[in-house]
Amino acid sequence: MSCSDRVRPGFFPDAVLDVLKAVPAGNDGAAPSSPQSAGAATPVDRGGWPAFLLLAALAAAADLATKSLVFGRLGMPGESAAIPVIPGVLAIETNLNEGALFGMGQGFGLVFAAVSVAAIAGILALVSRPATRQDAWLLGALALITGGVIGNLYDRLGLPGLAWHFPPERRGESVRAVRDWIHFKLEDVIDWPIFNLADTWLVIGAGLLVLLSLRAPPRDPAGDSAP
Repeated sequence: MSCSDRVRPGFFPDAVLDVLKAVPAGNDGAAPSSPQSAGAATPVDRGGWPAFLLLAALAAAADLATKSLVFGRLGMPGESAAIPVIPGVLAIETNLNEGALFGMGQGFGLVFAAVSVAAIAGILALVSRPATRQDAWLLGALALITGGVIGNLYDRLGLPGLAWHFPPERRGESVRAVRDWIHFKLEDVIDWPIFNLADTWLVIGAGLLVLLSLRAPPRDPAGDSAP
């Protein structure tokens, strides 16, 4: 801190202030620190949370909107015929999945719901780190995964308000299963389990994380300049 910083404006004549400004800072003075050294948020860091929340919300909204639209049109599984998009390859067909991604782990819906909540908490903890918010690709991958988890968690909690219409012993029981509607297959090659947009976001996000893990670590400028 220089001497001029210790005086109040108007307390000394301007001429005295001009002299004080020329006096160098004493031992207690310190050079102004940059925002990074002071721990202040950079513009990218400040925009990290809004970007993450916006992308996650859009991903979840797209998933839930398409589920509602398809199930509103075709009804529960088996009530209407599938709608072919690409004959023999891609169709729109309703299905209920009490398991995890692509139908794995049937019957463990509550377990997957608990895991989903834990996953969201873990992702939020990661995004709270400035380094995560400054990496656009990492932030985007985590946002897509969050949107996918939220979309499927919404279904697993029974929030759509659906009721089972079969088998007879479950008729009227609340549905706590994921709504799927995208059916991809290749005749005599593969018949992929019916999925939804949330599954798509999860796969894309996980794929991005794998690719990001293969990146070379950033070079240390200090190490490069060392003799």
